[in-house]
Amino acid sequence: MTAADELDERFVTAVRALPGHAPPTRPVDRRVDDDLLVRYFDAQVQSRHLDVAARTLQGRGEGFYTIASAGHESNAALGLCTRVTDPALLHYRSGGFYAARGSFVEGSTPIRDVLAGCAASTLDPISAGRHKVFGNADLNILPQTSTIASHLPRAVGLALALPRMQRLGLDAAWPWDSVVVCSFGDASANHSTAVGALNAAAYCRHRGLPLPLLLVCEDNGLGISVPTPPGWLERSLSSYPGIEYRSVDGADPVEMLAAATDAVETVRRTRAPVLLHVRVVRFLGHAGSDVESAYRSPSDLAADHERDPLVGTARELVARGVLDAAGVLDRYERIRAEVDSVADSLQRPPRLATAAEVMRPLESGLVHVDDDPHPAGEPLTLARAVTRTLGQLLEEDPHVCVFGEDVGLKGGVYGVTRGLQERFGRLRVFDTLLDEQTILGTALGFAVAGMLPIPEIQYLAYLHNAEDQLRGEAASLAFFSDGRYRNPMVVRIAGLPYQRGFGGHFHNDDSVAVLRDIPGLVLAVPSSPATAGALLRTCVELARREGRVCVYLEPIALYHRRDLYDEGDGLWQQVPDTAGLPPGSVCVYGDGRDVLVATFGNGVPMSLRAVRRAGVAATVLDLQWLSPLPTTALLEHVRRFERVVVVDETRRSGGVAESVVATLVDDAWQGRITRVTSHDSYVPLGPAAAHVLMSEDDIVRALLEA
Repeated sequence: MTAADELDERFVTAVRALPGHAPPTRPVDRRVDDDLLVRYFDAQVQSRHLDVAARTLQGRGEGFYTIASAGHESNAALGLCTRVTDPALLHYRSGGFYAARGSFVEGSTPIRDVLAGCAASTLDPISAGRHKVFGNADLNILPQTSTIASHLPRAVGLALALPRMQRLGLDAAWPWDSVVVCSFGDASANHSTAVGALNAAAYCRHRGLPLPLLLVCEDNGLGISVPTPPGWLERSLSSYPGIEYRSVDGADPVEMLAAATDAVETVRRTRAPVLLHVRVVRFLGHAGSDVESAYRSPSDLAADHERDPLVGTARELVARGVLDAAGVLDRYERIRAEVDSVADSLQRPPRLATAAEVMRPLESGLVHVDDDPHPAGEPLTLARAVTRTLGQLLEEDPHVCVFGEDVGLKGGVYGVTRGLQERFGRLRVFDTLLDEQTILGTALGFAVAGMLPIPEIQYLAYLHNAEDQLRGEAASLAFFSDGRYRNPMVVRIAGLPYQRGFGGHFHNDDSVAVLRDIPGLVLAVPSSPATAGALLRTCVELARREGRVCVYLEPIALYHRRDLYDEGDGLWQQVPDTAGLPPGSVCVYGDGRDVLVATFGNGVPMSLRAVRRAGVAATVLDLQWLSPLPTTALLEHVRRFERVVVVDETRRSGGVAESVVATLVDDAWQGRITRVTSHDSYVPLGPAAAHVLMSEDDIVRALLEA
């Protein structure tokens, strides 16, 4: 007998043992009416049968992913007591919620939706066969993958965005009085991402900011096979100031429905966060082939079956006289037949058939960028060019907002955002707490709400502890929702090496591989004041028109550079271009035919100086776009040369140069290639940095090689 068969048999046996149809034997708790209780049971049963059907599909080779909601079906209460317009970011055991919310929308097909996801079919209404996720744009359920707790920072950001957009008079993707629902597991509550998000929510409330957020911890007492220590969650989850903590037994249908309803109403009325700790059980193991008997005792498993939420709801229905035992089982079997019928219809369902179909949500069109509507003729540094463009963007579009650590009154560590808060107010230019996960999560929430966020990460090295917010949440959302949801955002990051008098690994990070490895993410690196504003404006247009996730990596060492060749020549302080610079474009310096130098960032002025020192006839090509690389433009220029020197300030292994060289090899270019890179090392403090970073002398030697 399989675990699913045993679970089914135990339920049927428990229901048959209930008293026959008779008048209620106790006073009815009218906090929950009979109709709501019946709908709750139906959603629970649908979820339970879907778990079994998913395994049936897998058994006949048509299903590919099974992670059960069995035991967690009490989350159906949240689907019933929230509005369909309340955005939901859900735990991966949310079958009950999905079934309940789907029952409110005419024409909804929650059974087919879930099974199509298990079968990796294009019939899945959210991912179109890319992954098994609970999500549906019509039900306002944003798809979440299995990255532990990664959706919590976005939920905080979304709850922060909706009241802010109301104050700004902007239309949001959801009504202003929505409640943001976010559920997660007990083991996930210990993840640093969850802790950071909960801390951020408490921090916002401490500052008096409205935050309509319902956090739901579904506590089954296990993190795969590791037990959650008794009392730990109560102690930890109740410790956050400003977040009201409540606890409820998910096996008690009346208490669960009443607690969920009251929690939702409280959040909607007070615009303050509530954390609902729901005690549940877990059936059918963690996922897939997990066998609980390998690490749990028979008595523990039997104790869980005594708390089956479906049995609890059936018992309440019979005790009220709404149904007798036979009526409960009839309803149970009727829903089973409906689920089985849909499962039977998914014989060889339509699936994604080509790489192009799989990658379609990641593809980008070429955005045309209009001329700068605010032309100005004065020469600027790179930092001032970025400041000027940020001000223009804030002025042109009320949906644009700028935020991060120290970006407000101080104007950022390097003064790039100085004066913007004074001009545009604290609702649109504001400081965040010191947590990169929260900064990016806030941007993710603002983006799906309808804002156009431009968050700042203070240093590239600080991104790495929060990079999953870009990889697992931001860039993946369009992919796993088949383009139905997107994250229009531009992340400004100060980085790359060569700062003088201030350095070390944390402030001179030269690692961009982690960004270039994220599918669909656009990475731009300005090098010149002439092009910096145009590149930033293009990133914003990509976000606005295509919902792209863009990273704009600003070379710190070039922020305030004015000179190029000699002190006082002022040649690197330039008048910004007004023309757009679309993805795939490059910037060309010089017209020498002996050698082509392909580079970016700090490498551009370094290469120009090296070319002059070497006395060679060279053309310097600023790649500008590091992801995707401007391969077409690169190859057009390369074909005119017999020698190429690739100048890459990042590390030799995993650096940009590897992809540039691979592009030339793939094109069967027959010329000579030389790479100049930094060493595979962290950047040390002080003069020692010169030993591992690419230097102008290195470039000169490469140019002079016969």
